[in-house]
Amino acid sequence: MRTLHHIGIPTDRLDENMTYLKDAGVHVSDPDQSRNRIEWLRFEDHSGLPEILKAMPHIAYRVDDLAAELKNAEMLVEPFTAMPGVTVAFVIEEGVPIEFLQIEESNS
Repeated sequence: MRTLHHIGIPTDRLDENMTYLKDAGVHVSDPDQSRNRIEWLRFEDHSGLPEILKAMPHIAYRVDDLAAELKNAEMLVEPFTAMPGVTVAFVIEEGVPIEFLQIEESNS
């Protein structure tokens, strides 16, 4: 089952409250701190993430079974651990990037 988690929007702004994901080369805000569930993303020049993520907003869903969601999906970014207890992957659906998050219960 998919549950809306956040909307990710690329930005040039850098906020001191953002978390830096070194391996991805991106600073991210906490969507829990946004009444509209927005996650702002500021990409470093060296970020190896796909250009579509750097240029276009994405929709993120929390899922119970990441493997099931990825079956037959058009993969954009293979699953990786974004933060302890949080595994994410990006796919393309209807021409836009979609993020799936599988969150361990202790990190809910």
